[in-house]
Amino acid sequence: MHLQLLGIGGTFMAGLARLAVESGHQVTGSDTNLYPPMSYQLDQLGIEVHEGYDIKVLQQQSPDLVIVGNALSRGNECLEYVLSQRLPHTSGPAWLKDNILRRRHVIAVAGTHGKTTVASLLIWMLFYAGLDPGFLVGGVPENFEVSARLGSG
Repeated sequence: MHLQLLGIGGTFMAGLARLAVESGHQVTGSDTNLYPPMSYQLDQLGIEVHEGYDIKVLQQQSPDLVIVGNALSRGNECLEYVLSQRLPHTSGPAWLKDNILRRRHVIAVAGTHGKTTVASLLIWMLFYAGLDPGFLVGGVPENFEVSARLGSG
């Protein structure tokens, strides 16, 4: 399945892109002002990223599903095209729930400060215990060098 991610450069969306690629999907995306570490991660995955939000990308690539990042709002050229053409679309969290989390046990870390640090520590403890945890973190844990990984559980 070909997924087009609008807002692919954010930490969540770039991590979602990695999980989609590891799940066997073809992924392309659009965003503005991409920068490290997410630009590096997308580059390493070989994901074609288009600068800006030009509707020609959607017209030429005909994705099976458009995943819309939460940074986009009405008035965005691509989002308006998706809605007016009634292209299949969803949000990142909805896609994650329906395609990845449904078959897994989830540990979610929430709060105001320290979420990335606490999540990284939990991932490392599970990995060190001999497990193969999947994860999606709002940063790049030093021990893993990527913001997301499908893992086996």
